[in-house]
Amino acid sequence: MNSTQTWERSHICAFRTPPPPHFREGHPVRSSHHRIVATVLAALLILAAGFGLAGAPSAAAATPVRIMPLGDSITGSPGCWRSLLWNQLQDAGYTDVDFVGTLNAQSCALTHDADNEGHGGFQATATADQNLLPGWLAATSPDIVVMHFGTNDVWSSIAPDTILAAYTKLVGQMRAANPAMKVLVAQLIPINPSSCAECAARTVAFNQRVPAWAQGITTAQSPVTVVDQWTGFDTATDTYDGVHPNAAGDAKMAARWYPALSALLTPGGPEGPGSGGCSAAFRAVSVWQDGYQGEVTVTNTSSTAAISSWAVTLVLPTGSRITQVWNGALTGTTVRNAGWNGTVPAGASTTFGFLASTAAAAGTSVTATCSAS
Repeated sequence: MNSTQTWERSHICAFRTPPPPHFREGHPVRSSHHRIVATVLAALLILAAGFGLAGAPSAAAATPVRIMPLGDSITGSPGCWRSLLWNQLQDAGYTDVDFVGTLNAQSCALTHDADNEGHGGFQATATADQNLLPGWLAATSPDIVVMHFGTNDVWSSIAPDTILAAYTKLVGQMRAANPAMKVLVAQLIPINPSSCAECAARTVAFNQRVPAWAQGITTAQSPVTVVDQWTGFDTATDTYDGVHPNAAGDAKMAARWYPALSALLTPGGPEGPGSGGCSAAFRAVSVWQDGYQGEVTVTNTSSTAAISSWAVTLVLPTGSRITQVWNGALTGTTVRNAGWNGTVPAGASTTFGFLASTAAAAGTSVTATCSAS
């Protein structure tokens, strides 16, 4: 064996790979030189792939945001506001979301992700006392909890302080499972069952306490946002029994959840003119013939300091008029923060929503300008 043959054999062994198709068994071997070149090229391709030179791997699919609807029968039996909310998110392009829960009741008209944690007849206080939530969290690993919980406690004349203490324990368990848990907590829809004359007033009294509780427990890492499900909800027209939402009530609940939830899914966004440490970004959530639903995200533009209050002035198209606002207080066309969402940590955001009537040709081009202190 001469020196050239020795070099060929040693290098072929060193770079041995499956031969190209025209060198397979049964095909003629053209020459030693061709065999060496093919083998070395194959080895170089392997090395190039290792360094990302032979084509980058396909991008990993985005991990869905896991959302747990938590509560009692208003959430789970059947809780068809969840189906409306799911479809609103899908229609708006929020497709990387996964509703999670240990329950799955497919009894609503719209196809949707029906996983939930809405346990009919359950109380928030008993759920906290019996430590039921940690098991549900461990089984589902949510990133966001959407909670309408406490109606059965109010019905049972449990004191607001006791219910709020249960809320505090539940939020603590959420944070133990996920330190960055984001929580949306409802001010409960009104109830007026024929068997409980005092329930309507009890619900009002409890709801009045929720914003201050939320402000005291919220953190930058794990914000707790209050969603007003009470204002504008009428038990006579929006429930079928004074307690549980009918189709109209489901639509109202979904419309209230959507702005707050979508803000957690896409914080920030195109910003409008800003001053005084905040910016405001408007988006049209849904549009119909003579009106639309708008959402405004208020962002603290400071990287170091919190703001304690904000005001957003809206310039609407000619012929448009704001008819309803939630998570804010309206004066003219200026929306100021509610009592629970004025404090916004550095770099963080909050949202408010509104309904507007409009002329058919007016459109939804809204300018939002923010000021803060």
